[in-house]
Amino acid sequence: MRYGIVLFTSDRGITPAAAARAAEDNGFHSFFVPEHTHIPVKREAAHPGTGDASLPDDRYMRTLDPWVALATAAAVTERIELATAVALPTESDPITLAKTIASLDHLSGGRVLLGAGFGWNTDELTDHGVPAGKRRTVLREYLEGMRALWRDDEAEYSGEFLSFGPSWAWPKPVRRNVPVLIGAGGTEKTFRWIAKSADGWITTPGETDVTDRLALLQQIWADAGREGAPRVVALDMKPDAQRLADWAAAGVTDVLYGLPDKPEDQVRAYLERLAAKLAVPAGEGH
Repeated sequence: MRYGIVLFTSDRGITPAAAARAAEDNGFHSFFVPEHTHIPVKREAAHPGTGDASLPDDRYMRTLDPWVALATAAAVTERIELATAVALPTESDPITLAKTIASLDHLSGGRVLLGAGFGWNTDELTDHGVPAGKRRTVLREYLEGMRALWRDDEAEYSGEFLSFGPSWAWPKPVRRNVPVLIGAGGTEKTFRWIAKSADGWITTPGETDVTDRLALLQQIWADAGREGAPRVVALDMKPDAQRLADWAAAGVTDVLYGLPDKPEDQVRAYLERLAAKLAVPAGEGH
């Protein structure tokens, strides 16, 4: 089981570049950042954590662009995986986004992972022209079109929300693909979507009892004819040896820990303590 870091980016505290470099120095495997383009002040969508229009953290309205943030991280690291938890691809033009992600993957030596969400904030999606009832369909089509651009020398795609004729688009990602994980509640509906259109699952905050859900995901994955096992990234608060052992046995492949919204010296000290608790080999990155 690998360990990673998620930084809830903002225009305060440690920068993504400094955080990613500190995480790599302390042996962590991956570095994740989130995405929100904006938060409509007046909205009908309730936050899944609070149950109403209030936000549990004001960084929701202050997040940095994830791909700019990861590009700065790529420039000062060598090994750590560069990822999102989660990005919202339906809030971008998919052809442009495919180029951005492919460019980052090319320049970083194949280190990019796309963690994507369907989007809890349907008012935010509406401002981007995404019908709330079609957000899963839009994401599926966008991912299919982006994969065509990453994979094919002459790519094309035709769908309800995305269509383009035969096209050239370089650079290609190093693997001619970028792994996609879906961050969403662990329901049968979500797992069937993942088995059809993604490579794994990112748990949502507060989902700690995931053993039974992982058994369902693995069964759906196998029934869909997918080879191997899905990658499963679990969000954790504080290390607990028994819980980590149970997760590993159940099929969790990665565990993420959040960083405090504090200056670099304090974040580095936190990462050193966390790495010691997890017995992460310092300086190995992967």
